Amino acid sequence: MPETVNRQVLLAARPEGAPRESDFDLAEGPVPGPGEGEVLCRTIHLSLDPYMRGRMSDAKSYAKPVEIGQVMEGGAVSQVVGSKLSGFAPGDIVFGYTGWQDYALSDGRGLRKIDPALAPVSTALGVLGMPGMTAYTGLLNIGRPKEGETLVVAAASGAVGSVVGQIGKIKGCRAVGVAGSAEKCKFVVEELGFDACLNHRDPDFAEQLAVACPDGIDIYYENVGGAVFQAVLPLFNFFARMPVCGLIAQYNATELPPGPNQIPLLMRAVLTKRLSIRGFIVWDFADQQAEFVDHVNGWIREGRLKYREDFVDGLENAPQAFMGLLQGKNFGKLVVRVSPDPTG
Repeated sequence: MPETVNRQVLLAARPEGAPRESDFDLAEGPVPGPGEGEVLCRTIHLSLDPYMRGRMSDAKSYAKPVEIGQVMEGGAVSQVVGSKLSGFAPGDIVFGYTGWQDYALSDGRGLRKIDPALAPVSTALGVLGMPGMTAYTGLLNIGRPKEGETLVVAAASGAVGSVVGQIGKIKGCRAVGVAGSAEKCKFVVEELGFDACLNHRDPDFAEQLAVACPDGIDIYYENVGGAVFQAVLPLFNFFARMPVCGLIAQYNATELPPGPNQIPLLMRAVLTKRLSIRGFIVWDFADQQAEFVDHVNGWIREGRLKYREDFVDGLENAPQAFMGLLQGKNFGKLVVRVSPDPTG
């Protein structure tokens, strides 16, 4: 019997600091029917990612914010359950930015088919999706790893950082991870194959990092900011590179951090050490998507690259899981199971 109710998680208010439950609203409405040129998709897996915090704010950024009362933005793996659009048929498994909801209509723009035979379909949200491509393109295009160099990776157990470090190892680098617990650090070293991993919550973290990088740091893959970067900065080698894809430690900030102005210290290092620091958005390298999928899928099949997914059941639990993500509570790529996966 077909479902008749469509649940949606709406943005109820713009957060001040860390998001709260009251910033979200779980609404119900009828399941829409596809019009001419549309497909109806039933969400299987919903991706939760740090960038969504930026979409909740109306501050000027690289993308439009979610409006109050609108469905929260997010990528999802879905099954086509109704189609009046050529090229899509019921049963197709697709990826698209269809948002935090049970069902979504699409005109096909931004919707792409997923081959379930390639890998579990949830990987289209993680290692073979936007996070994996962020890792691949940022490291290879901006980090430019060379054999024998030292690569430091923030949030090393997460969806992006875990892939960065493993690709660094494939390219011959010494990979040093940074994570938020002893359990995560153990996983990064023993399962992912990093050379070392340090807990940034340890009071002597900066000293540990210096010991773990006796030859300095050639590449720092930044997706956290804050105290981790402050510990990295003095260790940069000449001509070091720093891809910047995120600053999760700062996303909930409502004011500048206390303490002395660090900008003169940073700019002096940029000049004297000839550092290259470049921020990027994954779609800056959109033309490399096919290459990325081919290479990373090959490394997975060869056993050279591993991944971990952290599943939460139920659309209604997405807000709480997202708030935990911003606090580092997830362990691996965070995915919400919204409905049963028909591909097994």
